[in-house]
Formats: sequence, structure tokens, C-alpha cells
Amino acid sequence: MSDSTHWQKNETANPIASLKGHHIAVRVPDYEEAKNWYVEKLGFRVIQEWPFGDLRLAYIAPPHDDSFCLEIIGDGVVDEAVVYTDVNSSMHKAGYHHLCMTVGDVDQSIAYLKSNGVALIGEPFNLEAIHRRLAFFADPWGNLFELAQVLD
Repeated sequence: MSDSTHWQKNETANPIASLKGHHIAVRVPDYEEAKNWYVEKLGFRVIQEWPFGDLRLAYIAPPHDDSFCLEIIGDGVVDEAVVYTDVNSSMHKAGYHHLCMTVGDVDQSIAYLKSNGVALIGEPFNLEAIHRRLAFFADPWGNLFELAQVLD
């Protein structure tokens, strides 16, 4: 039996069986501007801040979820990011694509975001294959986010 088969069959012996998501990081040119945008536009809370060389970093969390964070990596020299205007064109670039967050109601959440000046990437849509209503938006630095609502 190969080592990988052994780990699959014996989950309690798998050294990463306790794996859980903690955070995803976004790279931005201006730390304070990004931190303020996420707090003011999305209602995120600053959990922890620290320096790392010439960079400043922070864990920020959604309003009512302490189990998953967004990490802001800011300041220093940054390359230009790709800015998408529609979801379809964004699906053809390799690498990180988006962070999905669930909400109770996509349309109410989008109305809230629009009232805070956050622009959508395309329009909300239903994807019956996964029983979800979805909407995409980006932060000012091109990082894509998806909102998902489970449909009955």
C-alpha cells in the first residue's frame, strides 16, 4: 500500500487531518487605505496588526465570524494588479481567483455594498448546478470576492 493510500484509509493517522481554513491574504499598495476600505465598506474588524520588514500586515475578520480572516499585506513596492470588469474574462487567468463568502441574502448584501460605493463585477445570478445565488465584486486593488446564498 502506498503512503498516500495509507493516509487516505487511516484519517486519524493523517498528520494534516486537523486542517482548517484560517485566512487568505491580499497584497495591496497602501496598508491604511486597504484596512480602512475593508472596515468601512464591508464592516470587517481588525483582529491583529504587525510589521514585517517594510510591510504592514493585519488579520481582519467579517462582522460575525472569528473563524476565518482576510490578511492584508500592505505598503512597500507592488506590481500592478489585473482589474476585471466581468466574471467570464477573469476565469482564464491561472492562480488565485476569488474568495467566496456566504450570506443570507445576496440581493440585500449587494444593495448594502452598492450603498457603500462598492461596484459589482457583472450582475448577480443563480447557478442551479450548485443551488446558489452568486454575485462578484472587487476591492479597489482588483482582488475578487464572491457572495453566495444557498437556494432552497
